[in-house]
Amino acid sequence: MKQQRTTYCGLINDNHVNKEICLVGWVQRRRDHGGLIFVDLRDREGIMQVVFNSDFDKKAHETAHSLRSEYVIFVCGKVVRREESLINKDIATGEYELQATSLTILNKAKGLPFSLEDSDAVDEELRLTYRYLDLRRPKMQQNLKLRSDVMFATREFFKEHGFWDIETPVLTKNTPEGAREFLVPSRMHEHNFYALPQSPQMYKQLLMASGCDKYLQIARCFRDEDLRADRQPEFTQIDVEMSFVDEETVMSTAEKYLKQLFKKVADIDVTIPFERLTYDQAFVDYGSDKPDLRFDLKIQDFSSLFQNTELKFLKTVIEKGGKVGGLHVTQKQFTRSELEGWVNKSMKMGAKGLLWIRFNDDGKPESPVSKFLSEDFLQYVQATCPQAKAGDTLFLIAGQYKDAWTLLGRLRLAIAHELGIIPQDQMRFCWVTEFPLFDYDPETKQWASVTHPFTQPQEGWEDKKTEDVRSRSYDIVLNGYELGGGSIRIHDIELQKQMFTILGLNQDKQQEKFGCLLEALELGCPPHGGFAMGLDRLIMLLTQSKSIRDVIAFPKTQRGHDAMMQAPSEVHEQDLAIFGLKFLPKRQK
Repeated sequence: MKQQRTTYCGLINDNHVNKEICLVGWVQRRRDHGGLIFVDLRDREGIMQVVFNSDFDKKAHETAHSLRSEYVIFVCGKVVRREESLINKDIATGEYELQATSLTILNKAKGLPFSLEDSDAVDEELRLTYRYLDLRRPKMQQNLKLRSDVMFATREFFKEHGFWDIETPVLTKNTPEGAREFLVPSRMHEHNFYALPQSPQMYKQLLMASGCDKYLQIARCFRDEDLRADRQPEFTQIDVEMSFVDEETVMSTAEKYLKQLFKKVADIDVTIPFERLTYDQAFVDYGSDKPDLRFDLKIQDFSSLFQNTELKFLKTVIEKGGKVGGLHVTQKQFTRSELEGWVNKSMKMGAKGLLWIRFNDDGKPESPVSKFLSEDFLQYVQATCPQAKAGDTLFLIAGQYKDAWTLLGRLRLAIAHELGIIPQDQMRFCWVTEFPLFDYDPETKQWASVTHPFTQPQEGWEDKKTEDVRSRSYDIVLNGYELGGGSIRIHDIELQKQMFTILGLNQDKQQEKFGCLLEALELGCPPHGGFAMGLDRLIMLLTQSKSIRDVIAFPKTQRGHDAMMQAPSEVHEQDLAIFGLKFLPKRQK
């Protein structure tokens, strides 16, 4: 290549008309009309139509006959305007074409394992096996560009606000932070292991003890957990910590960052401050700690309607301290078969049953338990739910509060999706605050941290039962997804030791796992707090992708497998000997 590319395919505009340019890229499509050959040339910025004609250059025209999809070529020529009737309004460069005067084939391509233009219909495992082909698609290129823009804008915002971008180690110490860790054997320290960090949590707190005051890191994190659409074994998070702050300062910083970011990278205006809900409020209204606020449909407590009911299964639940919760649906008049379908769907979600009550046009209730309901039952419902009217439907689930409301939260989302009442063009942020600090594990019969053991409790926690203690924590929720979260950390060593003791760690264990942090707290550690946001999940929501796998360059499959590199892979036993390790027999499945 004596000459070099002069511009990208997708960036050609009026300034290039009647000028000689050179392009490189992949042949997306070739259309051979004998005397004329048309090629759609693609690079990361878009597509440009190239025309080969023997009148422009005979050799280039002859060579163009051999072009096939995904050949890599170098082409030069003159940019001209297309005739009005031939303009392609579907692409940014549709007004122009390149009259080719030279062509060089840089590399050929054999038949592809799948069509790049139809790859949305291709099995994901195949796409991930040939990820480098999948990434050639314009949609995937746009996702990667947006990810790059978000990372740059993130560093830009925090630089403007006095944060230092500091890297923390990837090889670190095994600590119980709530998720399983990946372990890395050490050759130099036989029978000892590093752990890959679940998050830089302890390091960023130690940086506050170091006097750094404001810290940022776009950090790689690792968790050996079961996977799902918005989770990967390795992921990236935007990690922030600040000294001498309270919740309001931290939350305000996060809001300003998101407002500036969304405007800069997506031209979306975000309103701040975000709506705020306590954990208890969110669970009462939405049955979830990450509520989707784009639609209403709140959960309502209908227990009072059935205090004196003759329905035995409801009476038993209420007598045992349970509740009857429900959803009041106004957007649709369901058929009998549709209502029975929702019974089946709710049971697949884990419910033991779903009771529906439909009010006919005359306001009379219709239900599998109609004989237990008075004809004026709607009036009783209106005492709890004033907006209830003829034509509406109630979906009711009975059980212990947490279980019943969790199921109603899932049902709420399923009904909203089915009815199409979720505005897809909205970005609804909120904060969920004051989470429980501890959660009891009946298997281990021990208390565990809901977030991590370094979170401060709310004032007056000493006078409350362990299960009632609330934390100085806050989660950022966007459209029903937990985007991130954080807390005000413990900076007093005595309080930190108390937390560890509640979690079942004796003094020896505290020193073994957290000795460095405990000593830092004794040596002048300032009050501090921070947050972390999942970068992958943020990009997923910005692009309205169905999975974070669509916004990560080289993700793992749902089974945690790298289909392209075939990892994880076996290691020969003699190679393990270097680390002082050997295999145990494989576990029976």
